[in-house]
Amino acid sequence: MSVGREFDVVLFGATGFTGALTAEYLAANAPNGCRWAVAGRSTAKLEALRSRLAGINPACAGLELLRADVTDPTSLRALAARSRVVVSTVGPYLAFGEPLVAACAEEGTDYLDLTGEPEFVDRMYLGYHARAVATGARLVHCCGFDSIPADLGVYYTVQQLPEDVPITVQGYVSASASWSAGTMHSAVTAFSRVRKMASIAAQRRRVEGRPKGRKVHGVKGLPRHEEIVGSWVVPAPVIDPQVVLRSARALDRYGPDFSYGHNLAVRTLPAAAAIVGGVGAAVLAAQLPPARRWLLGRMESGDGPTAEQREKSWFRVRFVAEGGGRRVLTEVSGGDPGYGETSKMLAESALSLAFDDLPKTAGQVTTAVAMGNRLIDRLKRAGLTFRVVDERPKV
Repeated sequence: MSVGREFDVVLFGATGFTGALTAEYLAANAPNGCRWAVAGRSTAKLEALRSRLAGINPACAGLELLRADVTDPTSLRALAARSRVVVSTVGPYLAFGEPLVAACAEEGTDYLDLTGEPEFVDRMYLGYHARAVATGARLVHCCGFDSIPADLGVYYTVQQLPEDVPITVQGYVSASASWSAGTMHSAVTAFSRVRKMASIAAQRRRVEGRPKGRKVHGVKGLPRHEEIVGSWVVPAPVIDPQVVLRSARALDRYGPDFSYGHNLAVRTLPAAAAIVGGVGAAVLAAQLPPARRWLLGRMESGDGPTAEQREKSWFRVRFVAEGGGRRVLTEVSGGDPGYGETSKMLAESALSLAFDDLPKTAGQVTTAVAMGNRLIDRLKRAGLTFRVVDERPKV
């Protein structure tokens, strides 16, 4: 267990695009007495980051800098041994993430990341869940826009309905935002490994099993117009529904028969068609090495939207749920989803693991299972919205 460690939180990959935003958030919002540090492979870049952070919070002038590299497992093991919680923003995680997960599982250190890569999450479950259970480590993936709004949004929504009843939920995502190089590289990598991803997912299903006496299943919808949200919707090819269903399997509060569908919501039919065509083209291109190299070369590591672009960005996820004769419409919303709000979600997740009174869990767990309402409360105080839009008897 990680009691008595030198640091409460260590941020690994702090000099990258999202890592630096997360460090800035911690500099401004970490509570007094929080012992945190930043880590990466370049001491010079870490020193430059510390100087910027000191402009936000003068106390950061003494922030400790830790050198660690994904190619040096010994440095990662030493990093994990010094902290109660380690946060990683170093992606693509399939390429760079496993050594730190392994180190944290072995040292009994809580681990958080921003991955949206299903294959990585499944591989980490197969490789390290059992060891983390034994050491007490909590391995919590997908702690940014992938997949906190969906996971905690459904968790919040389910609590608005009666207990011990069948529940159906549909999620509808609307957003306006730009990508960073890291996000693009992760997406292209995932698209290029569709067959391997399916194979690893099947292995996980065989090992993990399903809850006894309860049903939990996903709903694969078709492109359609939904009057209740006033949008055209298409199924979203993201990790969010997988995370939601894992929370539902772990928590009895989701009821004896739970189903979930996850969709992108757009205003017009041509926009919906463009999304379907664009995703299909990207998946096809990612299978061909020359096309994949071209896609990966469109943005350089560290590139991302400007502060002005992030200021104009927003997201909204609406959930339509039915159960026990009731229908409820809820909403989770905020500003720039990929970076401003993602860095906030990641930092608050780390602070929640470090300081909140949470249910006793270990192994690979979701944000709903590990932190639930404690993290929702933190995110609401930090400016995200969780609200009930409408509630009425089911017609």
